[in-house]
Parts: sequence; structure tokens; C-alpha cells
Amino acid sequence: MPAEIILQQTPDDAALLDKQEQLATVRTTLAERESELAQIRAQLKTFEGRYLRQVGILYAELDDLEARIAEREVDLYDSDSARRRAEEVRQRAQETYDAAFGDAREAEEFDPPPSLKTLFRDVAKRIHPDFARDDVEQRHFTLLMARANQAYSCGDTETLQRLLDDHREINASIAGEGAAAELLRITRQIQHAERDIATLDAERDALLAGEVAQLHRDAEATAGAHRDLLTELATSLREQIADARRRFELIDRQISAHGR
Repeated sequence: MPAEIILQQTPDDAALLDKQEQLATVRTTLAERESELAQIRAQLKTFEGRYLRQVGILYAELDDLEARIAEREVDLYDSDSARRRAEEVRQRAQETYDAAFGDAREAEEFDPPPSLKTLFRDVAKRIHPDFARDDVEQRHFTLLMARANQAYSCGDTETLQRLLDDHREINASIAGEGAAAELLRITRQIQHAERDIATLDAERDALLAGEVAQLHRDAEATAGAHRDLLTELATSLREQIADARRRFELIDRQISAHGR
């Protein structure tokens, strides 16, 4: 009868197994946070687009009219206070215009500089899912690649550089084979994942505390009462625009009456 072979687990092997399980858990949490944040971004972006189309452009039109009125008042009154007010109102109108149309203009004008393209390629060479060694790593690389694509589209050099540095730290600075080296690599991966979770949580909290998120919550609350908040805001703004046009026409007539 052949002798039974008993394989004993070393302390390093036991620690490695524990760390592998910990890494799997923290990566699952990271994936959930990434998915949650992506949903929040998409939801708020969709709502913000609707807000800008329905309301933002009307705010821009109203503030431009108010600026034109203030500038005509300079012609009428010719005073330092009127000139200061005209400058302030025009500045506010420019800010409103930029808020309403700036994102679309920036998207059209976005042309990644060569340094960003090079950095993105360097990152992709290391974390593209095609280069994964197994299914677990492929799922993780898919997550990292999605983050890299998001960073590239936003011109976020800091995130791309961090992804590159993380990969180098884990795979280049820790030499050697065996359980001890692998244990150190996995420990670093856990630390990076926990850091990324904290970063995502902070971004989520900042998004949810912002003006767009608050307006979105208000819109959802009014929808529960069978009202459309953005439509109501747009209606109010159109009334204000009509009033501003009447005031502009009135001051034009006053200027004409004074021969200016």
C-alpha cells in the first residue's frame, strides 16, 4: 500500500491565502463603488443636460438682457455707479453663458495633448484586459481600463499617472518569486484598492452635495406631486425675459427722447 503523502501548509502559505481572500473582497467592494459612482455620474449628467436645455439657456438669455439694460443705463445716466453696475451685470451674464454653453464648447474643442496620449498608451500597455494572466486579473484590469478611459476623456493626468505608478510599484519594485514576494504584492494591491475606495467615496459625497444633485432631488420631489420643476422654472424665466425686453425697449425710448 503506497505511503500517504501529506502536504503541510507553511505560515507564509496560510497568510497568502488569507490575503488573497482579502484582496478579492476589497476588489469586489471597489467594483461596486465604481459602478455606483458611474450610475450617479450618468444620472446627474443626464439631468444637467435637461436642465441646461430647458432652464440654463433661459438664464443666459435673461442675464444678457439685464446686462444690455445696464449698459444702456450708462448711456442714459453717464455716472460711475452706472458704469460699475454695467460691468458687474455683464460679468454675471458671461458666467451664466459659460455655465450654459461652456461644457459643449469645451467638448468640441477638446484635443488631448501629446503628453496625455503618451501617458494613456503607457497605462494601456500595462493594464489592458488582453494582458491579464487569469480571469480574476482580467476582471480587475477591465475595471482599471474603464477608469483610465474616463480619466483620458476628462484630461485627468493625475489619475492616469497614479494608475501607472501603482502598476510599477506592484510589479517592478517587488522582485522575486514565492509566497513572501507574492504576499507583499497582494498587500500593496489591497492598500491601493482601499485608497481608491476612499477616493471614490469622497467623489460620490461631493457629487451628491453639489447644486446639480440638490436640484435633481428637488425635481424628483416635485415629480412625486405630479409637477415638473424644470418646466415651472422655464415658464417663470420666460415671463422674466418678457419683462426684461419691455424694460429694454422703455430705456431705449428714454434715450431716444434725450437725443442720445
